[in-house]
Amino acid sequence: MNEPQQTLSILMVVGNRAKKSKTRTVMHRLRGFLEQENGPVDYFDCAEEDMPLFNVEEAYDRPAFANIRQRILQADAYVLGTPDYHGSMSSALKNFLDHFWKEFAGKFFASVVGSHEKGLTVHDQIRTVARQCYAWSLPYGVSFHELTDLDENQRPGEKLESNLRMMASDVVRYGKLLKAQRSQDLAGDYPGFLARHRK
Repeated sequence: MNEPQQTLSILMVVGNRAKKSKTRTVMHRLRGFLEQENGPVDYFDCAEEDMPLFNVEEAYDRPAFANIRQRILQADAYVLGTPDYHGSMSSALKNFLDHFWKEFAGKFFASVVGSHEKGLTVHDQIRTVARQCYAWSLPYGVSFHELTDLDENQRPGEKLESNLRMMASDVVRYGKLLKAQRSQDLAGDYPGFLARHRK
């Protein structure tokens, strides 16, 4: 089957509020690979763009919400980066995700985790969020250990570099396939979980 030729709209989210972050370093490198494959990438950094703690009674009325929601709606795929905190994603990333759910339906998720313990539970939690929001997720994630996968200048080693290239390629290719299918599902009149999102 021929790969769809349209450009994929990608939103990367760095879920770390620290100014010096290995997660951010790795996500910047991945961003470069994604832009080589597909073109410009939207980039939300929790250290640069503030999102107050989610409160269902007031979150949707805040001035910043409309802007970030528009970026969420425009994106076809989301690449989420987070450190592993006690076997879980960062509170900054969870807070970001808490603001949305319908907006994710039928779209594509991928995850990058900085961890001393492989980050498997964190990847699983991100996939659980995607599944609960009727989204799809890459069946693997990229994990890295700052002491073994980054050199003294914070550059990714050969293995991590290879994994990031693989992820960039898969996000673009599978993301385009899902984007095309999502468009067909929204435009169609047949049953399916995206039928409820038709206008």
